[in-house]
Amino acid sequence: MEKKNFNKILSVQVDAEPILAQNEAFEFLADDFQFATEEEKVNFIEMKKSMSYWQDAWRRLKKNRVAMVALYIVIAIILFAFLGPVFSQYGYDQQIRGSANIAPCWAHPFGTDNHGRDILVRTMFGTRISLIIGVVASLIVLVVGSIYGAVSGYVGGRLDDVLMRISEMISTVPDILIVLLLSTVLKGPLQHAFNTSDLAIVKALSILGPSLISIFIVFGLLYWVPLARIIRGQVLMLKQQEFVTAAKALGAPGGMIIKKHLLPNCIGQIIVATCLEIPSAIFLESFLSFLGLGVAAPMTSLGSLAADALGGMYTYTYRLIIPSIILSVMILSLNLFGDGLRDALDPRLKK
Repeated sequence: MEKKNFNKILSVQVDAEPILAQNEAFEFLADDFQFATEEEKVNFIEMKKSMSYWQDAWRRLKKNRVAMVALYIVIAIILFAFLGPVFSQYGYDQQIRGSANIAPCWAHPFGTDNHGRDILVRTMFGTRISLIIGVVASLIVLVVGSIYGAVSGYVGGRLDDVLMRISEMISTVPDILIVLLLSTVLKGPLQHAFNTSDLAIVKALSILGPSLISIFIVFGLLYWVPLARIIRGQVLMLKQQEFVTAAKALGAPGGMIIKKHLLPNCIGQIIVATCLEIPSAIFLESFLSFLGLGVAAPMTSLGSLAADALGGMYTYTYRLIIPSIILSVMILSLNLFGDGLRDALDPRLKK
């Protein structure tokens, strides 16, 4: 097209009856058109590139400001819990002579307790223990719930009915009661094993104590039911797809089909359910530690720190406020990030 043609008026007839009462002519001049900048060209090329499932999920997650702020807070809490004690000159169980009941100061930003222990370091270790317990309990739920739900959905029939009835009965069991019963029953045998065994894993478990081990057992016994139902629903839908039919035609066994084809296609739901299980595990552990059924002394958690502060709640109020705020912010941030992750990994929300 010749250059002089750009000076002509372009008339476009637009039929927009719902919007305009009559057809109107919109006029565009040459000055209304501009060449694209280099940045706009690069952005257009980037937009046209194909994206994988995870790249698209990450792009949508970044647009969720609430979820990203929650993620940054979670990362800050993790750094506080795992890197903070490295830069501290005190241990979590170190009693500093002549430093009992010190108010927050430069040397002790969170003050000290009635035994002269630095509350800042104990809060760091308590946050670390709560996070580890939440992650470990969620992994237990992940393994049990994924296997149970996948087998139930893939086999179907009478086995599916039996497994679902079992899961419904398990969901009615009061978890706190089971924790109390297991703590009472396992306390003697576990304490004997801690005192007599020389195995490294037993020594590591002795730090947790019988009550905390009971919490892990309860999560393995009871808390997998919601995840199992989610995986079962996904497997019931996926096993009707052509790739599963092709795998069966090629003679692939059921275990391989579940492992190689079904569970990988449920990875989004598995990740979301696992992330949302972490704050539930942290809250349960903190609640039981607050009641004296959590980690064994001198190890601490956020719940036990709050319980220790009850004795001086009116005199040393900050001892109760500090762990409570950290626990609340951590659980809230994990829940908000889990919600944002669920929205990002749900293909039905893709625009």
